[in-house]
Amino acid sequence: MRKAERIAAGSIVLGAVVLGLKLAAWWITGSAALFSDAAESVVNVAASAAALVALRLAAQPADADHPYGHDKAEFFAAVIEGVLIVVAALVILQHVWQSVQNPMPISAPWQGVGLNAVAGVLNLVWGMLLLRTGRQLRSPALLADGKHLLSDVVTSAGVLAGLALAVATGVWWIDPLLAAATALYILVSGSMVVRDSVGGLMDEAPAAEIVARIRALVGEHAEGAIEAHDLRTRHAGRLTFLEFHLVVPAMMTVADAHAICDRIEAALKAEIEGATITIHVEPEGKAKHHGVLVL
Repeated sequence: MRKAERIAAGSIVLGAVVLGLKLAAWWITGSAALFSDAAESVVNVAASAAALVALRLAAQPADADHPYGHDKAEFFAAVIEGVLIVVAALVILQHVWQSVQNPMPISAPWQGVGLNAVAGVLNLVWGMLLLRTGRQLRSPALLADGKHLLSDVVTSAGVLAGLALAVATGVWWIDPLLAAATALYILVSGSMVVRDSVGGLMDEAPAAEIVARIRALVGEHAEGAIEAHDLRTRHAGRLTFLEFHLVVPAMMTVADAHAICDRIEAALKAEIEGATITIHVEPEGKAKHHGVLVL
């Protein structure tokens, strides 16, 4: 099992423990705010399971039906997670409405706060681990899971502070108000996760600074060529696909042109992990001299 898969499997186990703690906190208190926190943890467990399935699928090598590999499977997991977050927000809002219609006193509040605080610390530690590992492995699924866990930590902290205020002041409506605020926060969080994942599915280009670095590397290592143009890039999970046209002198031999291509590819792969490069060599008559990288 790869490192990413081990981390995803660990997320399922930890998510189940955190969910148990938060459900116990809601059960003994009856707090709408703690219910909202527990509902988001249900999403965490489901999303971690989806991430594990996607990571195993993404790890499969390219085949005849998928010549570019299966890395985009991770984006599907991230989209599923975003959708689940949105559903959780709607469930929370429905519960808030019921709580407003039928207000109930909060019982054993400090025990509930304690259980929820332990769950929040666990999420904080694991969320930071997911983000660090996701960046190292360039895994959209792990990054989405980590961002969601850290957003869960923020909402948990707000819920606990507000619940303590509600108990101290005796103002009952603070509890459902916090639950509604939590729902709106995770709704925004879920929408951002979906947006980032859809960008990957739609072959969105890498960040502008990465594209600029690609252009610079081509310019630095293409000595002997005339220009490069029509650079196109896209990312799919841990892979970055890029292609461009390299214009060389008409009389240059195939061997010399190939040597330039090898030099460029080596420089790009040394700095861009997972780079898959296609270079189209053209004679100087194909030069565009406009909006291109002139060497």
